[in-house]
Amino acid sequence: MLEGFTEMDAVSEHKNRCTMSKEDRDKFARSERTAIQLSNLANVVLFAAKIYASIRSGSLAIIASTLDSLLDLLSGFILWFTAFKMQSPNPYLYPIGKKRMQPLGILVFASVMATLGLQIVLESARQLVSKEQGLSLEGDSWLWVAGIMVSVTLVKLILVIYCRTFTNEIVKAYAQDHFFDVITNSIGLFAAVLASTWKWWIDPAGAIVLALYTIRTWSNTVLENVNSLVGKTASPDYLQKLTYLCWNHHKAIRHIDTVRAYTFGSHYFVEVDIVLPSDMPLQQAHDIGEALQEKLESIPDIERAFVHLDYEYTHRPEHGNGQF
Repeated sequence: MLEGFTEMDAVSEHKNRCTMSKEDRDKFARSERTAIQLSNLANVVLFAAKIYASIRSGSLAIIASTLDSLLDLLSGFILWFTAFKMQSPNPYLYPIGKKRMQPLGILVFASVMATLGLQIVLESARQLVSKEQGLSLEGDSWLWVAGIMVSVTLVKLILVIYCRTFTNEIVKAYAQDHFFDVITNSIGLFAAVLASTWKWWIDPAGAIVLALYTIRTWSNTVLENVNSLVGKTASPDYLQKLTYLCWNHHKAIRHIDTVRAYTFGSHYFVEVDIVLPSDMPLQQAHDIGEALQEKLESIPDIERAFVHLDYEYTHRPEHGNGQF
């Protein structure tokens, strides 16, 4: 709690991101674009390599990993298009911005990945029931397959570490996808090698494990982004920090009537009602409210802030949605 209050004190002293120069912001934005472009390029190259590994091995687990890479390309296009659209604001068509495009793009991304998992489960179950052996690792084939899969996994691991250095939600989605690829590639290779040297059924069983992991991972992602789209309230700790910031904003503030924060895409919308003296001049009251709005909007998690000024707090709260 004290750490949160210290953070709000830093906002009051203007020690926040608004002090970042335009050059620094542009440099950071270029770094984010570079991370997305590198991820897309890696997905194309690694997808071609995994197609070759799938043809050489015939492993269902490796084929599942290859199909995952195909969806990576589709998902990468979705996220790139989302980021591109967000960079061109239109205050007439989108007066409150396009921040909701971020979770919407990630939601589509996650839904496609979960659908892939279901398809793999069905195909693997069919192979197990029919006892169809599709694996064909003979001679030096397994060396080629192992080399390709290990190389792909190492490249993806490097991209995980790189993309996790950013705070942008789209770049973080790429990091999650790369980490998922590290897991699926490792399990796919492990299952293919064991199936070729021990029991054939390990290959479809490994594919089912990959599919269930896919469904679980991306289902959680879907739920998280649904919450960000429907306007879920912020945590009590976060509201407490905002209340602390508002209370210490100006000595003329008599009461804090309402503090709300709810998700708007990957950021928050904030509504604050403060009580000022009834005899305060309009100009002074306006300046206090506007300064508080600017201070709230300087917090990185907040997209927009609305500050309502009042002279008493015994009335019913505004925007009660008919609930009394």
